[in-house]
Amino acid sequence: MSTQVDLRSLFLFEALDEQQLSWIAEHADEVTVAAGRDIVTEGDPADCFHVLISGTVAMSRIIGGDPVETTRTDHRGVYFGAVQFYLDDESARTYPASVRAVTDCCVLALPAAEFAVRFQQWFPMAVHLLEGMILGLRKGGQITAERERLLALGKLSAGLTHELNNPAAAAGRATDALRDKVEGMRHKLAMIADGRIAGPQLHKLVVAQDEFVKKVRHAPALSPIETSDREDELGDWLDDAGITGGWDLAPVFVAGGLEVADLEAVRTASDPAVLEGAIRWLAYTVETESLLREITDATARISDLVLAAKQYSQMDRAPHRFVDVHEGLDATLVMFGRKLGTPADGTGSGVRIVKDYDRTLPPIPAYAAELNQVWTNIVDNAIDAMDGSGTLTVRTAREEDRVLVEIADTGPGIPPEVRQRIFEPFFTTKGVGKGTGLGLDVSYRVVVSRHHGDIAVRSEPGDTRFQVRLPIAEVAP
Repeated sequence: MSTQVDLRSLFLFEALDEQQLSWIAEHADEVTVAAGRDIVTEGDPADCFHVLISGTVAMSRIIGGDPVETTRTDHRGVYFGAVQFYLDDESARTYPASVRAVTDCCVLALPAAEFAVRFQQWFPMAVHLLEGMILGLRKGGQITAERERLLALGKLSAGLTHELNNPAAAAGRATDALRDKVEGMRHKLAMIADGRIAGPQLHKLVVAQDEFVKKVRHAPALSPIETSDREDELGDWLDDAGITGGWDLAPVFVAGGLEVADLEAVRTASDPAVLEGAIRWLAYTVETESLLREITDATARISDLVLAAKQYSQMDRAPHRFVDVHEGLDATLVMFGRKLGTPADGTGSGVRIVKDYDRTLPPIPAYAAELNQVWTNIVDNAIDAMDGSGTLTVRTAREEDRVLVEIADTGPGIPPEVRQRIFEPFFTTKGVGKGTGLGLDVSYRVVVSRHHGDIAVRSEPGDTRFQVRLPIAEVAP
């Protein structure tokens, strides 16, 4: 069917000669599509190359089982459908995306197979160049993207392994020490069995033992100066009471939250002849309870890490659901524990974490695992920018109908000429082998295309902020 459209008014055809225009006019059809109808459907045979004449169209792709709109336009002359018709490649045989008419549309449809033959005759060199470029980029992109995923997984796995190893090793050490202390307590029980401690006295010591255990379970955290002062006081008391090796016992009692008054109560309840044995028996009790608390803390830490890893990976979770953004942020920070390098006491070198969360934020509709990848990419870049020392601030807030997640670092900042390109695929400022340039490109597509949100960056020396804004309510595709 001959088309009535002025083909030269479409930018794709404006440079064709008359013979080429005549072929297009002879083989192209004008097709009218009502609003809401699909023009092409992803996965269907790529039979036609389409050019928009009038109206508005929206392109979408199926990701994770759901259609995700990638672009919307009313620009006359844009093309879609069998856009790689000139390739003799498996991937060019089906439509790579769906295109829907947002308004009533008119499109030009060209048969892909016939157009491919003619196109190769008209532009043989261009076809070869396009084939090489597209296939080369596709292969390189696949390899690089896979490497990016493996590198990220390797970093997080190493961090998680390190984090799990610490409490596991602590629990193992505490278990070994506990075994020795239990053996010591068995020897002290032999003294009780010999009858050297009378029944009433033993009852008082058991009561004291219970009180000591309660104090150990609620022992306050002391500063180094407070700890030293208490150890001096208890050491002096033990020496005055004639307890040999008092300076070795003092740290045990101080760590358990005990003071001079507690030991004085034991002396009041004990016969002087068995005071030292009673004190050492109670010291074993304190050490045993302290070791049990250490094991409990270590195993709880392991459970927390496993839970964080599960939260991060979104195992056993629906891909799209309403989520609390703070859960994903916290899980991501846990996964970066080793790389953050923050000392346990919060002092010295390392990256200090500041969380400024608005806990009143409602859950938002999201693909949680994909958002966790966004937080991973941004946090990883921030840590690298600070070179292992600085402050990482994670802030959340509400901005009208959107949730704001802001991740800031105190690194040297991003120069303006670099800032304009950071979301481009394969653009990186890291050294060769240290970055693929896909992290922020992936983040941009996840936030903008996948979640209909926005991602932006503000930067000056000492203050770089990545701001992600996500809609609170579902956005119609």
